[in-house]
Amino acid sequence: MGRYRVRVVTGAWLFSGSLNLVRLWLVGAHREAKLELQLRPARGKEEEFDFDVPEDLGPLQFVKLHKEHTVVDDAWFCNLIAVQGLGTSAEAVFPCYRWVQGEGILSLPEGTARLAGDNALDVFQKHREKELKERQQTYCWATWKEGLPQTIAADCKDDLPPNMRFHEEKRLDFEWTLKAGVLEMGLKRVYTLLRSWNRLEDFDQIFWGQKSALAEKVHRRWQDDDLFGYQFLNGANPMLLRRSTSLPSRLVLPSGTEELQAQLEKELKNGSLFEADFILLDGIPANVIRGEQQYLAAPLVMLRMDPCGKLLPMAIQIQPPKPSSPAPTLFLPSDPPLAWLLAKIWVRNSDFQLQELQFHLLNTHLVAEVIAVATMRCLPGLHPIFKSISLDPELTFCLDWLASKFLESTCLYHSPNSKEALLKKAKSQITKDWPTALLLVPHIRYTMEINTRSRTQLISDGGIFDQVVSTGGGGHVQLLTRAVAQLTYRSLCPPDDLANRGLLRIPSALYAQDALRLWEVTARYVKGMVHLFYQSDDIVRGDPELQAWCREITEVGLCHAQDRGFPVSFQTRAQLCHFLTMCVFTCTSQHAAINQGQLDWYRWVPNAPCTMRMPPPTSKDNVTMETVMGSLPDIQKSCLQMTITWHLGRLQPDMVPLGHHKEKYFSDPRTKAVLSQFQADLENLEKEITARNEQLDLPYEYLKPSRIENSITI
Repeated sequence: MGRYRVRVVTGAWLFSGSLNLVRLWLVGAHREAKLELQLRPARGKEEEFDFDVPEDLGPLQFVKLHKEHTVVDDAWFCNLIAVQGLGTSAEAVFPCYRWVQGEGILSLPEGTARLAGDNALDVFQKHREKELKERQQTYCWATWKEGLPQTIAADCKDDLPPNMRFHEEKRLDFEWTLKAGVLEMGLKRVYTLLRSWNRLEDFDQIFWGQKSALAEKVHRRWQDDDLFGYQFLNGANPMLLRRSTSLPSRLVLPSGTEELQAQLEKELKNGSLFEADFILLDGIPANVIRGEQQYLAAPLVMLRMDPCGKLLPMAIQIQPPKPSSPAPTLFLPSDPPLAWLLAKIWVRNSDFQLQELQFHLLNTHLVAEVIAVATMRCLPGLHPIFKSISLDPELTFCLDWLASKFLESTCLYHSPNSKEALLKKAKSQITKDWPTALLLVPHIRYTMEINTRSRTQLISDGGIFDQVVSTGGGGHVQLLTRAVAQLTYRSLCPPDDLANRGLLRIPSALYAQDALRLWEVTARYVKGMVHLFYQSDDIVRGDPELQAWCREITEVGLCHAQDRGFPVSFQTRAQLCHFLTMCVFTCTSQHAAINQGQLDWYRWVPNAPCTMRMPPPTSKDNVTMETVMGSLPDIQKSCLQMTITWHLGRLQPDMVPLGHHKEKYFSDPRTKAVLSQFQADLENLEKEITARNEQLDLPYEYLKPSRIENSITI
């Protein structure tokens, strides 16, 4: 005989509630009890019920629920169910955080993380085996293009599992802001219909609408050599620059450039010579847009770092040398201004291609999708690695509701002016004892849908890339396939990647500094969590689900990437921690660094043109303003570039910042200290970056923790 208090929490998303009846069972170690409860869960509500159970259930293991319907299956988003026994203060929490639909019975295990056991009679072992079997039927691999990482098997967003779909508010925001962008693009086309388009200043006619303060600075200073060099360190694509260890073999120094060669060798000796090589683009077929041939180049840029930390271009070779062809023209800062400017524009166009395809789409989006699918296929909900990392917006709603109830019950609402402060204090009081901590699930939120939308709208046949980008029309797929060879394990780990590129300890390399700090903070957090559940290397080696997850990522999702350094198993806790840190960093910080720069650096189209409409110049003397404007995108392509890069680069209204973890996936209080330290480290880093940026003319903010989305959602 016992009395139980049951608490049912429903999500706050639109349509999270349900008109269908829900029935519950409590399942203990000894027996189960069906509760006399017919619940119609309401959106954003927490409901409590008391029940007397005539028999001893033993320690609670599961809550089973069944949603009944007659005519319409009205899905219900259940956050969690918590059960408290009579005379006890602790609740047994049964996390759900998913859509409940259909007429099947759903079993929710108690939230304590458990590693796989060898006991076939263990009820939790049976549950995890059944869960994985069902998940592997739901989350299947597919090949989008041969030679590229595997993706979720979904031809369109509607084919995705419901729990991987955008919630309604996210879907409405995504689709309506895109429509607003298209409307703005149309207005710009009408505004420029009868106006000239033959000077660089004419781009001002479309440089209005949504733009950042940094975009305004780019607009004013984009022709300056120091801003051109700065972007290789801290712009939208800080991933290509490397310190030179010798003069590149493809660099052709024609006669008459002996002084330049001497300068290059001097900078090389001093360790201040850098290069950016776009050779990956060589031979990629250029797009044809509405019958008009577009053009691509594969530039090589040599740069020097001056004593003040400015990175300045010394020479640009737009195309690599070809057998039985004249030596490529070498463009220099001393050349006629328009010739030098056009050479830099060609570099920026090439950088646009690699940023969007290699470092953004492949190295963050597609890698994150592999991690997401493998996680859903190989790690059950009870696994501690599955449970790991973030705050869903519906929990914010529930927390606000709880805080409001707390204030009402204590009569603390004195005036509207004090409401906000009192709510904050109440939420702090409510959550101070929550045993929260997390590692992977929140880091894959929305990733499958945003990638599926990309494959059906952005990089699909007839999609945005085909309409406006010079690598569209099939060249983008060839480029991605080539880039896979450079997708190594070390390239995804900033300490290794920055060391390989010789970019450590450079004061003006702000991306490098912040990326290293975030990697350290994330690694410390991951280590703290892993060591709670894996007390020795033997436990790591003996975890079959963990080892299957590793193999699934490397051998299946990344298509036998062990040749590129990815592990196929974990032998030590250190190996596991390093791999998990890479996963979390890629899905959060690295994507933020690459994605957000589109807003600032691509808004002023001449600074990063999506396509070029004339072939690269082979002479310095015949470059005119007509040549420059004829090479840059026309009005239509420029407007579309501005619309899409704003839509994809903006901060999301439902953004969940890194480290804001409040889901009650765990019921182990040991995790609280680890999470608290992680949050404190992020807060300290935020303060340091803010203080540094206050001293800078061009603040670098992409890796401020408050601006890092907790998963790839855009």
